Amino acid sequence: METFRATLMSRGFLLSRQPTFKHKRSAKVRCSSRVANSNIIPGVFLGSHFINVTDTEMNLTKLINQPIKKLNREVDHGKLRRIRAEDLEWSLVVVPSLTQLCLEHIVHNFEDKPIVEELLPKHKASVLEKLPLTLPLTITANLISDEGYWKRYCQSRWRVCDVSEYGNSWKHMFFERHLENIIEHFVPDVTDNKSVLELVPLCRDYVKRLKISQLLPPVKEPPTIEESDGADSVSDFYTDGSSMDHFDFRILLDKLSNLDELQLIYGVKNCGMNFEWHLFQFTLRDCQSLAEAVKSCKSLKVLRIHRSNMEDEKCRMLVNHLLDHPSLLELDLSHNLIGDRGARAIGKLLNRSCLETLNIYDNRISGRGAQALAHALSKNTSLVSLNLRLNQLGDEGGQAIAQALLKNQTLVNLHLGANEMTEPTATALSQVLVQNTTLRSLNLSCNKLGTDGGKVLGEGMSHNSSLLECDIRLTEMSLESEYCIREVLCTNRDKARHKHAQDTADTK
Repeated sequence: METFRATLMSRGFLLSRQPTFKHKRSAKVRCSSRVANSNIIPGVFLGSHFINVTDTEMNLTKLINQPIKKLNREVDHGKLRRIRAEDLEWSLVVVPSLTQLCLEHIVHNFEDKPIVEELLPKHKASVLEKLPLTLPLTITANLISDEGYWKRYCQSRWRVCDVSEYGNSWKHMFFERHLENIIEHFVPDVTDNKSVLELVPLCRDYVKRLKISQLLPPVKEPPTIEESDGADSVSDFYTDGSSMDHFDFRILLDKLSNLDELQLIYGVKNCGMNFEWHLFQFTLRDCQSLAEAVKSCKSLKVLRIHRSNMEDEKCRMLVNHLLDHPSLLELDLSHNLIGDRGARAIGKLLNRSCLETLNIYDNRISGRGAQALAHALSKNTSLVSLNLRLNQLGDEGGQAIAQALLKNQTLVNLHLGANEMTEPTATALSQVLVQNTTLRSLNLSCNKLGTDGGKVLGEGMSHNSSLLECDIRLTEMSLESEYCIREVLCTNRDKARHKHAQDTADTK
């Protein structure tokens, strides 16, 4: 009998010393007490059938000698019993491969032993996808170039991520915004300069633009009762400009060899009920340090300083350091307090630089300042766009600009909106429209040119074939003059489109 049992087990049969009875699926399989207390005859399960091993030796031998494949065909696999564990948390887990274990080990120990470039492409992608974002930048900055990793990093820190503004590079976006964040929250005399200097070697190859939306002043203890007795308000206590200096850009700009654009606002965002005038001071020492920093940054092409209360003295100081700058193409000093003295300094800069765009709108420039700019414009050979809107040029400044345009052959866009100009300026500009062939866009909106000014301007437009845009809204000219000017503009645009199409066809 033992021989037969061994033979059956070697063939894959399941042997049992007691029969069981099949019930419903939800019920447990159990033995009856009657059978359990009786003498049990050894048997074998074949599918769902129990075969008594004490059957005749002939039948058992015949059963054993049948081919296994034939038995398998005869067995109803749908009725095979399944053993289910009592442990509800048990599951059949596939043992991870050695490759997977190695990759997990690399991820967990990446800070100590960073391995990326040595991996196969598919393994490299798997590791980078699982790397935590808490790794130090000293490790990841120059080692990881995968855009997917930096995309995860950016999206985890900022809700709005427009990568198109950063050349479609997530890595450039991260380092630019990370450096901006450090500068915007830098508190002089409190924050250590090392927080900026340690980041420079990691980000200097990826930072091309900095848009600083706020600069914090030093933290100063509130005045005591004795100190504030002679002050009308708390703001009067902060009268020492040297004590309110902001971040010193001299420690940074000369080290950013790829920096093209710098935009600054000397002020505090979202100050709310904590507003004080000293939070928006642009001190002389700030101006001096910024001017020296910009001068040392030879790669800078665009400089914008907005809403910083820049006055004439600070403007002159800044411009003196921008003279003969090798790469500066655009200067934007809009929304400041620049007057005629500052305008004269800017006029000097026009002929000692390669500026192509100058925006000084919303300042305090009057006729004399405009005359200085016009004198420089008449000799300039590089400026393409000039925006002087929201100043106080008047007819004195408007006529001076018009006279300069009779000589200038490079300016394409001119904005003179809201400058208190009247009919004399319109008369001077009508002569420009007859002779000048380079100007493409002219904005005269919000000036009281009047009916007569509109007629004169319309006559000049009738002899012009190059101007494509002319904004004459809110100029108090007649509807007839507006219609004549718009008709000429439409004709000029049609000619320009036809010429462009012809030039394109010739190049092909």
